[in-house]
Amino acid sequence: MEINLYKLMSIVKIKAKSQVTLPNTLLKQVGLKVGDFLEAKEVKGNIILTPQSFIDLRLAKSLEDVKAGRTHGPFATADEAIKFLTKSAKAAKKAKKTSKR
Repeated sequence: MEINLYKLMSIVKIKAKSQVTLPNTLLKQVGLKVGDFLEAKEVKGNIILTPQSFIDLRLAKSLEDVKAGRTHGPFATADEAIKFLTKSAKAAKKAKKTSKR
């Protein structure tokens, strides 16, 4: 079986503000469309782009928050969570009023 390397490879140019346009044929081959997210990382001098869903990105951010201790709870009941949120909102509102003075 012969492999056509030109079908697998695309040359793109880095434009102003580091913008790169990926060819539509390449996007179609991997099932990407406008608005999709890509993770960009460097591996051994190469740039690797990996499709990511928005849920994956939000989950990664949430895990960073957990590791950094920027979380609250767990709460035993919904009422307990609501009380916490109400108290936090009042404190934030008070802090905002104090900072305006």
